[in-house]
Order: sequence, then structure tokens, then C-alpha cells
Amino acid sequence: MLDGFIGGHTWFVFLLLGTGIFFTIYLGFPQIKYFKHAIRIVKGKYDHKDDVGDTSHFQALTTALSGTVGTGNIAGVALAIHLGGPAALFWMLVTAIIGMCTKFVEVTISHKYRDILEDGTVSGGPMYYMKKRLNIKIKKSGKLIKTGAFLGGFFALATVLSSFGTGSLPQINSISNSVFATFGINHVVTGFILAILLGLVIIGGIKRIAKVTSTLVPAMALIYLIGALLVIFSNYENIIPSFISIFADAFQGTAAVGGFLGASLAFAINRGVNRGLFSNEAGQGSAPIAHAAAKAPEPVSEGMVAILEPFIDTIVICTLTGLVLLSSGVWNEKLDNQFQETDMQFIAGSWDDSVEADRKVLSDHISRNKDLPKLDIYTGTLEITNGEMITGNVTLLHAESVAEEFLFLKGTEKYTGELMVANGKLVFDEIEKPPLGEQIKGLFAKSASDKIFIQGKSLMHSAPLTTKAFTRSVMGDSGKFIVSIGLLLFAFSTAISWSYYGDRAITYLVGQQYVIYYRIFYVLAFFLASFADTTIIWSLSYITIALMTIPNLIGLLILQRDIKGTIKQYWIDFSKAHPDEKISKKYGKVME
Repeated sequence: MLDGFIGGHTWFVFLLLGTGIFFTIYLGFPQIKYFKHAIRIVKGKYDHKDDVGDTSHFQALTTALSGTVGTGNIAGVALAIHLGGPAALFWMLVTAIIGMCTKFVEVTISHKYRDILEDGTVSGGPMYYMKKRLNIKIKKSGKLIKTGAFLGGFFALATVLSSFGTGSLPQINSISNSVFATFGINHVVTGFILAILLGLVIIGGIKRIAKVTSTLVPAMALIYLIGALLVIFSNYENIIPSFISIFADAFQGTAAVGGFLGASLAFAINRGVNRGLFSNEAGQGSAPIAHAAAKAPEPVSEGMVAILEPFIDTIVICTLTGLVLLSSGVWNEKLDNQFQETDMQFIAGSWDDSVEADRKVLSDHISRNKDLPKLDIYTGTLEITNGEMITGNVTLLHAESVAEEFLFLKGTEKYTGELMVANGKLVFDEIEKPPLGEQIKGLFAKSASDKIFIQGKSLMHSAPLTTKAFTRSVMGDSGKFIVSIGLLLFAFSTAISWSYYGDRAITYLVGQQYVIYYRIFYVLAFFLASFADTTIIWSLSYITIALMTIPNLIGLLILQRDIKGTIKQYWIDFSKAHPDEKISKKYGKVME
């Protein structure tokens, strides 16, 4: 409900895209004009040894990239296409192109108003420009109302929440699910080992984080790139049809096909923009925190470095993932998987999505449009014999598709007995639930033999869907190892970077002395999320993203003149410092 009202609502899409479009036009398409210049800066061409900061341009870029290149690139793209069809990928790309400008703007203004702390380290981010520049002065009395401090505090608090909702919880959740599906390793074991490693890295602060991420990011990008290209070219006959589907459905939504029940244009745009933002975080205000630590004498140069992030993250990596999913054909196929409780719904009646009339009714039912008719949700008892549901006139939906060939299992055995369903969800009575102590012990056991679950065929989403797609290539089943390794590196590095974002927010709110407590809690939550429910984790991430993004976008719009003036001054200073450099006419237009 919260996601639907905030981040999942149409007004949020307009605010996000509208802000990016405004600055793209207002600044004359900086994401295109400054692209080559940004690459030169990353290479260190204009570095000075006396620049103030904790990291190099490249380390700041890789730290920010490690915060953005994560589960959004593997699981998020799969979720977007699962919900919105190929059209969602198109809107992810649109969000990225516009986001390149938004990222440039937010990093520039945040870097300009960063703070140098007593110990010589740097702390920055949108909360600092809000605190210093968004206060309201009453003309008549001259009184200053510190609205900026309130907005900065709200943003910092949202950053702390989002460090869990974006950086910690969904990352380890996707890792543990992928490792379990690939290697059969218990979720808790994966979570425990990686939580220890996470703690060892983040306790060293930004300098250790920057060293780790500057090594991990190039390595993980190369591994994933090679694997994705192998899948795409193994299905070369589907490459052109995949491209066509992305653009053909962009302005009309995706019709029902295979197990996919269709998606409206509005929902495709919504999920594409939402997942695009989760992937590259343009406008969210997170990357400016990493870039604030860069050794840069002027803020604009660091803003230009940030232009490269959405390009690498979404336009390159997310497009590769999207083509892997579409060319392999797994996105609309019903595949064997273990059903998750929050993705299941029992409905009254017998429905078949291979029948055109039923497909239309089912499509209306799963639609987010409240005006469309909904089916009756089942409440009652299910009779299960030898794993099969013998109760008639009941249909099970899983992952927005009609489940097929499913069995009820208890551990490794087929279940026989009765199960209660209330409002479409399974309800296990107290006899089925062991005491809390036994439940906790069961988490660490090789298999929870007392747990009833359902396994069968349905659509899939998130990391398991991408994992399945990577097996549809010359690599065969070994393709799933690419996803597991890539996801492990992507997601783990994201968790590392977001711990830094969170501790800068804690520093802003209550001071550096409390950062250690935040880090301990961050590592603990990271561990617990390794065996929590995926859908709940993703829903939390949607909400926390919006809580950061909204105040940041409003702040950027208010400070539009400050931003443009800062860019103008940069080119004036640059022409003086580098008289031998040719500044093209497109840069000169900003100076005029």
C-alpha cells in the first residue's frame, strides 16, 4: 500500500523524469556534451596532488558504481520485465539517459557544499546542501527559518533507512537465494559468512571501501559481460525480435503472451522507471555521498564523473540483462521453482490462462488498476493427498501466473492432510508450527523438515529468473555459476558502499561517535535478511528509495540557478588553468 502511494504512484514518475528533463533542457544536454570530458577526468588528466579528499576520481566512481551496480542489474531487470514486459526495459533506458543529467546535477551541488571534518576526512551529500542552502529568509523581519536543517535531517534519516532497504537487505537476500539455487548452500550459512566479510571491510571506513570496490567493480563487470554475451549470441535468432519487442511495446504496453498475462503502458512505464531508479539511483541522492569524498578542487568535475554511472550501470549492464532474458525466452515461460508465500494467491473458480476468455479475466484480476474487475479470493480448507490438491474449483496463482503441476511438500516428502486458506493465503495452525526455539534451530539445519512448501511450474522473477536465462546458452547448466558469482560480487559491493552512505548520514544526524553502532546493526540486519522473504524485502526498498528521492529532487529544482552558475564558473576557471586545452563551442555556450 505504501509503495503504491509513494514510489509506485504516477506522480513519483513525473517528478523523477520531470526533474531530469528540466535540467537536461536547462543545461543544454550536459550528459552528451560533457561525456568525453568526463572520461578524461576519470583518467586523472586534470588531477592535482594537493586536492582535498579521501579518494581519487576513479575510486569515487567505482565506489558509487558498486553502490548502483547490484541486484538491480540482475534481479531488478528481471522483476521489471516480469511485471511490465519488454516495454519496461525501454523505460529503464529512458530513465538512465535522463538520469545521467540528474546524477551530474546532484553530485555537483552536493560536492560544492561538503564538509571537512575535524579528523580531516570528508562528509558530504544532499543533506549538507539542504542544510546550508534551503533555509527560508523572511524579507520583512530578516528572520531565517532553518527549513534546510529539517529537510537535511529528513533526507539523512531516509538514507539510513535506505541503506537497509536498498544496500543491505535486498542484496544479501538475492545472493543467498542465488547461491541456494545454484550450489544448494543454506541461506543462513551464506548470510553468516558474508556478514563477517562485510564487517571486516566496512570497519576500515571509506579508504578501505574504495580499495576493495576499485578492484571488485572492474572484475565483476568483465565476468558478467562475457557471460551475458555468450547467452545472447547462443540465441542469436532472437536478438532482433528482442530489440523489436522492447521498442514496439514501449508506447502501448505488452500484450499477454505465454504465461505472461499482459501489462498496461502506464504500469510498464511505472515499473521501468522505478526499477531504473533502483538500478542507477539517479536522483536518489546516494551517489553524491560517495563522490563527496573525491579529491576534486571544484565540484563540477566530480559531477561530470557521475555522468558515466547511469551509462555503465543501466544503458550497458541492464540492457545486457534484458537481452539475456528476452533472447533466452524465459521471461514468459512457466518454469519449475519453489513458490514463495507472498507471491501466492488462491482464487475461487477454475481458471486456465491458455484459454483466451480466462486470460482476459485473469489479466484484469492481477492488474494494478482498481477499476478493473477482480476475482473472488478463496477462503476455506484444502484437501491434499500425496502432495496433490484434490479440492476442486480453486486456482493457485503464483508470480502473477496460473500455477501448474504443483505439489505440496513437507521437507522432501509429499504432504497429505488439510490446509487452511484465509483471504487467498495459506494459514498454518499452531500444530504445524514448532516452538520458536525449534524454528530458529531449523534455520541452521540442512533442511527444514517440518516446513510445508509448494513446488511447481509458474513464471519466475528476480535473480532466479536471470539464473535460469543464463543456462540457455552454450554454457548449459554451468551458466548459473556466472549469475551466482556476478550477483555475489555485484550485491556484496553494493552492501559495502551503502554502509558508507548510512554512516555519513549517521554522522550528520548524531555525530561520528555513533557510527560504530550503526555498522554493527547494519551487519546484523545483513545476516537476518539472508533468509527473509524476497517480496517483502523488495517492497521495503521501493519505499525507502522514494523517501530519499523526493526531498532531493525538490532541493535540486530550488537550487537550479546555483547549479548553472557553478557550471559556468567551472569553464571560466578551466580555460584559465588549461589555456592549451581547446574548449569547444558547446562548452563555451555555458560560459556565455
